[in-house]
Formats: sequence, C-alpha cells, structure tokens
Amino acid sequence: MNFQVTVLKILVSYPRGHASMGDLKRDMAILATSGRDWAERTRRLAARVPDLDIFSQGLVERLDGGWRITDKGRAVLEIMEARSASGLPPAPEAVRESFGQTDGAPLALRNQRRQKRRRLRRAAAAKRTSSAQ
Repeated sequence: MNFQVTVLKILVSYPRGHASMGDLKRDMAILATSGRDWAERTRRLAARVPDLDIFSQGLVERLDGGWRITDKGRAVLEIMEARSASGLPPAPEAVRESFGQTDGAPLALRNQRRQKRRRLRRAAAAKRTSSAQ
C-alpha cells in the first residue's frame, strides 16, 4: 500500500478535506487490511507520480490536530486518477505542472537531503541504543 496516495484518498473523502489524526489512523488501518486490491491500486496511482511527497509539495497541510488536503493535492489526485481511468501511460509533465515545477531536479535534491538526514538520525539512534546497553 502506498502511504501517500492513501492519505490523499482518505482526506479527499472527508468534508472540507480535513481529518483528525485518529480518523486517519482508523481509515488507514481499515484500508491496510482490506486486501491486495487496495494495495495494487495505490501502487498503480503512485507509479504515475514517482516523486510524490505530499508535504513538501504542498498537497497536504497539518491543521488543527489533523491533516487537510489542499487544492493542489486535489488536482494532483485528479490527474493521477484520470490517467488511470483512461488506461494511458503516466503523464509526468502534467503532474509536474500542477506542482509548479518544470523539472524534477529540485525535488530530487530534496529527496537526497531527506534520505541523508534519515540515515544520520538512524545512525545516531543506533549509537544511543548501543551505548545505553
């Protein structure tokens, strides 16, 4: 199951696109245990936007103890689903336009930085764990 696509799908189903963290967790658990169909569907949708990052691209915002889908998030989800329904191959140029980007370089650089930060945090956590033992 693709987490980010699932979050977009859940949020778009709520009034005003806003759901509390409790609602998100509950809906996520239901979908995660609903079988292979949902997992395959979200994987197909996610493949249409390989560099999807719902927070850094402004598709979802944190608000009042929950998350809310933005207009940009709705537009990207519509593009993903429209291409899926038509059976056509992904349209990365249309998705990038909705992100307000002309190329994937800034996003790729951001992803590299994020991965480096994660590695450093994991190494620090492992070091703390080993020194505590």
